[in-house]
Parts: sequence; C-alpha cells; structure tokens
Amino acid sequence: MAIDGFKVLIIDDEQPARQLVRLYLKDFNEIEIAGECTNGFDAMKMIKDISPDLIFLDIQMPKVNGLELLEVLEKRPQVIFTTAYDEFAIKAFELNAVDYLLKPFSKERFDSAVKKAMERVGNNSETIQVPVEKIRENTPGLLSRIVVKKGSGMEVIPVNEIIFLEAQEDYVMIYTAKGRFMKNQTMSYYESHLNESSFVRIHRSYIVNISKISRIEPYDKDSYVAVVNPDHKLRISRSGYKKLREQLGI
Repeated sequence: MAIDGFKVLIIDDEQPARQLVRLYLKDFNEIEIAGECTNGFDAMKMIKDISPDLIFLDIQMPKVNGLELLEVLEKRPQVIFTTAYDEFAIKAFELNAVDYLLKPFSKERFDSAVKKAMERVGNNSETIQVPVEKIRENTPGLLSRIVVKKGSGMEVIPVNEIIFLEAQEDYVMIYTAKGRFMKNQTMSYYESHLNESSFVRIHRSYIVNISKISRIEPYDKDSYVAVVNPDHKLRISRSGYKKLREQLGI
C-alpha cells in the first residue's frame, strides 16, 4: 500500500548504528527520515514535535533507555527495536512492537521489518498502547533510577533521592525533594525492585527510604508513625515496624 509522508525517527546513541539504518532506508523512496536522536530526552521532544509514523529504537542507551522512553510517551508511534541485547525480545513483542532487530542485522531482515511497519501504518493498525510499566513488572534486578513524566519532558530520579512512595489506587506516587511524581506501577513492583537495606515497606500504603526518616513517634498505644518531614508522618503497621526495627538494628 502506498503511503504519503511516511516519517521515521532514528534513536540510537551509536553513530554507526544510525548510519546503517539511514543506509538501509535509501531503498524506500516513500520514507522520510525526519531526524536522529542519541538519547531519550531529545527523542521525547522530537516525537512530540514531528509525530513520526515509525521509530527505530535502541534499548540500552545512557541516561534514559528505550523502555523508559516508551513509559513516558502519551502517544506512541510504531516501533522497531534495534539492539545488541536479546533479553528484551519477549517484552518487545508483548508491547506489540513491529519487530526486534538484533544487531548486527541484515538488509533483508531490516527490509522485512520496515515493510511490516508500513503495512501497519497503511492499515491504521494499533500502535504500542500496552502499559510498558506492566511489562517491566517482571524484569529482574534492582532499580538505580526511575524515569517520570514532567510537563512536556521527563525527569530522571536517582533512587537515593526518593523520600517515600505512596499507593494511590492503581498508581504509585513518588515523593522527592523536587516534588511528587505518579507512576502506573504497583507497590509490589517497587518493594521487590528497591534495595531492601535502604527501603522498607512500613505499611501497605507506604515504602520509605530509611535514610530520610528523621524520627519515629508513637501514634497511639500500639502503633507508630515515621516522620520524614514536617508535612508527612507515615503510618507504620505492626509488620512494618518489625521490618523497620530489623533494618535499623533497634
């Protein structure tokens, strides 16, 4: 199906990888390369400005990786992942990505992926709308940062800057000295992905950074609150108090 003004954006921190995609796209006269980005910050702004039909997206990039970028996009274009790592392949297809090209990929493999993307756009097929956060729930390993949406851009929060997290229905509110930010993830996710020596789930509604607790005060006869600042006194459950005492060695 012929498509007018099919725009693509190349997002990769490695120049040779971007050059290869450009070279391979020369055979597609109907495609306009609308731009290149080397990081997720620039990519987010450019995606908003030019509304590409398709992005070639590397996953492992500094500052903000490909999956973190997708988390904060309000409207997502079609995506072809281009990466040297295969551990994200299943997640890519769970996200309804067009394809997952493992570097180094051949011209034939590339052409097949692009034709598939053009067919999707021509047929007005659904773009990636599966919540990326939910796909990442089962990703192992501890978090060192959390990427959140801030206005029309994004903010990268090192986990050591988190004061506490609060459950809010299907979302989690993250409190920092810079403000509070909402994420579409679960408390269970953060409980299992934050270092337990630094973060303790003191209540079903709260996970607190131990280093941010200024004091622990009695709430009533058998319960306590953790004071993290004058505006926030966090209830501590009995099980949370036990875990907190263990981590504090008291």
